[in-house]
Amino acid sequence: MSKARYLKVLYELRAILEDHPKALQSIETLESYVAELRLPERASVTAEGPFPLPNEIKKGSYALFSDGACRGNPGPGAWGMMGQDSSGKLLFTASGVEVPTTNNRMEMIGAISALEMLSSEEHFTYTDSVYLYSDSKYLVDGAKSWIHGWKKRGWKKADKSAPENLDLWQQIDLLMTKFQKLHFYWVKGHAGHPQNEYCDQLANQALDEAGL
Repeated sequence: MSKARYLKVLYELRAILEDHPKALQSIETLESYVAELRLPERASVTAEGPFPLPNEIKKGSYALFSDGACRGNPGPGAWGMMGQDSSGKLLFTASGVEVPTTNNRMEMIGAISALEMLSSEEHFTYTDSVYLYSDSKYLVDGAKSWIHGWKKRGWKKADKSAPENLDLWQQIDLLMTKFQKLHFYWVKGHAGHPQNEYCDQLANQALDEAGL
């Protein structure tokens, strides 16, 4: 049984046992264990081009695209991502499901998964230029601006509280130290952007296949 199916079962048990605190605590523990097995689930859809490269992509650079979806916020969610080299070649696509989660977490995990997948590519080096495109201003603004202030304040916001999704922001921060030329770009969602639309398709298909 796939990870998505396990998560679906736990999600359904949570609804059935909502009046039993001890059972919910056990379910939460199981969910955290399953969530840590965040292995990319290859999408069964076939990538259909063309996927024209953005103008920023020059020889020797890479383009990454990611998206997240959530049915309810919080609720069952999924992410989708893909990567291309400077010739336009599609290097990889992947998707995954988490339950329960939020839209922002799915956007972030999609980006993290794309960066981790690219780092394992045979011909990639950390001195290559990498451009990551997302329709999440939360992700893009956070990576380009907010994260630097949080770090200076010891991972605190201006009001001294911890940033939401701190665990994922710290993962992104660690990845940013490993990519010497990493750039984040915002694209408008559901506006005909081919790669963004495809990543959205991957995420929603993952939810459909999990029955969520």
